[in-house]
Amino acid sequence: MATLHVRVGGMHCSLCTRSIQQALRRLDGVDDVRVSLAHEEVLVRYDPVRVPVATLTDTLRDLGFTVRDPDHTDVFAEEERELARARRIAAATGGLVIAATVLMVAGRWGQVVPGLRAVIPGAQAVLALLASVGPARFVYRNAWQSLRRRILNQDVLAAAAALAGLAGGVAGLADPRFPGGAFFAATTYVLAFHAVGGYASVLVHVRASQSVRRLLSLQPAMARRLDERGDEEEVPVDELRPGDRVRIRPGERIPVDGRILHGSTAIDERLVTGEPVPRDCRPGDEVVGGSINLTGGIEVEVTRTGDDSFLHRVARQVAEARAMKPGILRLVDRVLLVYVPVVFALAAAGTLFWLLAPWLAGGRPDGVRAAYAALGVLVMGYPCALGMATPLAIVRASGEAAARGILMRSGEAFQVFRLVDTVVFDKTGTLTEGKPQVVAVAAAKRFMLVQPEASAPGDPEVQVLTLAAAAERLSEHPLGRAIVDAATGRGSELPEAEALRAEPGRGVVARVDGHQILVGNQRLLHEQGIRQDEAMARWVDHQHELGRTVVYVAVDGDLAGAIALADRPREDAAAAVAALRRQGLRTVIASGDHEGAVAAAARELGVDAFHARLLPEDKRRLVLQLQREGRKVAFVGDGINDAPSLMQADVGIAVGAGTDIAIESADVVLPARRLPAVAEARALAAASYGLTLRNVLLALAVNATGVLASLSGRVHPMWAMLAMAVSLTLVLGHTLATRLPVTAETTDASGVIQ
Repeated sequence: MATLHVRVGGMHCSLCTRSIQQALRRLDGVDDVRVSLAHEEVLVRYDPVRVPVATLTDTLRDLGFTVRDPDHTDVFAEEERELARARRIAAATGGLVIAATVLMVAGRWGQVVPGLRAVIPGAQAVLALLASVGPARFVYRNAWQSLRRRILNQDVLAAAAALAGLAGGVAGLADPRFPGGAFFAATTYVLAFHAVGGYASVLVHVRASQSVRRLLSLQPAMARRLDERGDEEEVPVDELRPGDRVRIRPGERIPVDGRILHGSTAIDERLVTGEPVPRDCRPGDEVVGGSINLTGGIEVEVTRTGDDSFLHRVARQVAEARAMKPGILRLVDRVLLVYVPVVFALAAAGTLFWLLAPWLAGGRPDGVRAAYAALGVLVMGYPCALGMATPLAIVRASGEAAARGILMRSGEAFQVFRLVDTVVFDKTGTLTEGKPQVVAVAAAKRFMLVQPEASAPGDPEVQVLTLAAAAERLSEHPLGRAIVDAATGRGSELPEAEALRAEPGRGVVARVDGHQILVGNQRLLHEQGIRQDEAMARWVDHQHELGRTVVYVAVDGDLAGAIALADRPREDAAAAVAALRRQGLRTVIASGDHEGAVAAAARELGVDAFHARLLPEDKRRLVLQLQREGRKVAFVGDGINDAPSLMQADVGIAVGAGTDIAIESADVVLPARRLPAVAEARALAAASYGLTLRNVLLALAVNATGVLASLSGRVHPMWAMLAMAVSLTLVLGHTLATRLPVTAETTDASGVIQ
């Protein structure tokens, strides 16, 4: 099976996703079709022997969509141009509405200014035609494409209302019984409302697609390539090929995926795993482009470039996750499935009634009244407030959410949050502090205090920690900094270290008050011939079982003790997990850390299940598997390695201290990193959806009343514009007046359930 991933332009509503899926699934050889309306992308799994790519793309074009490569270099610039174009259309139609309103007000002075009333219909006609053939002509194009796809949506209804207004206006120019100027003005109003809504939709699409560009910007632009003589040459990363050798100095970001040829170092790989503890690397170890070389200079042989590199693979996974993100059949579109056919049916019924009823009663068919009824129903039936029902509710909910430290990036996904039944957490930086801390210290039995004045007699653990901190005082290694912070936090005065020597990938060696102090991993211990007794070995094994990292400390060639470090859970993490479980949700940890650390965190926090040693694609695969099991999934994370999962989940939740790529891929952001806000957000999502539903009912009530009144054939089109204002006012007033209570348990800043 092969995969086709394309960007599709011309999707106007969530019903378009159905038309694409139905058309492609009818083709022999198509196995699966995923459509993302929010990001305008389609992912097709197909058999290339039975159905060629050209057949798939031609089918999409036959439906009226445009097709382009999602990885095209100009796609971002094209999106910005599309946004600018939508902004100009909204501004232009807004100007026409202002002019039409001025003309309507001027019509009130027709008796005072001679001849004014006679020219107003013609002026309104000019405005309506300018809108129709100028900035708002896309409304008719979208409606025609929707009808071709057998979809009755808001585009179709807007076009029908606008055409009805034009028809009524033309009739008014020929027959004074039709208020031509008012009909033309109604057309201008309908088109302008639709254009403004279209601009808002394009704005959401464009801003949501920038995450891949942010991700690819992490890769360095230049690298130091070595020639056969070992001389350095600075070249663009794009020119590197597998087999080339590059040199990376301490503190630099690794430009490509490769294998270390010479040198040892510690690599910060939280880009890959999300874990804060660096990986000690030596010749033969693999390194990943985008991670950071911390301590030693290394020479790396390039193994993967371009689309095969880690960053490009993650970028591709984010893009595919966008296309495979579960579609949302919007509430408004579900309503329109019924509402639009009813409006057209009532327009036809009104026409037939005033043509047949008088004739059956023995009179003459009333053609004028029949036309008035049909046109009135179509104009009055355009649900401008229905299109604003969801945005207003989302804006209202976003204000309430912001007050609770919750920012919504995708309003519709936020409302879907109420349906979530499984929450998957990244561990490091999300459930935990995201940095190593000293959690235990042990001293060897034969260790004698070498500096009694440095700590209290009889307290060898403090002495071990103090000596280790003295040796690590100038270290930039995260474990070294954690040891120094722990010692100074206990009030220890650190003696001066001399002859400091870093052992890349192993530890440090220093002289403190005449004693040689060694601080490092087990590999450094073995190289120096230092042995540990059985009691210390048992203690170390126990720390490893708890998922902790152990650093050894030796003095003058003898083991003095060991220090255990771990990434501690956040203070409010347990409360957040408990609140979600009380709401009936299943909680899961998905982490790149080793199994012992993840299992320990899961036990301490009361999480239902956990998965360890997961790469970015593994995390996303876990989310996808849960979705295929019928679960609605929320993913909570903060790192680059979480981006594909955040995008794939029904609701992605990024903690605010996370990377740009994580935040850009998420639907909800928690800037204050207050985890109990996840449970609050779910309760608020339910309240927001309820507000949307009530807004929709209010808008429908006004439109339904107007449509039924229009069946009389006596309703002036001015009432249609007034109905637009009334329905918008009602929906806006209801939105502002409604309080959004969070019925679930809430928490204070410390995470204590109240």
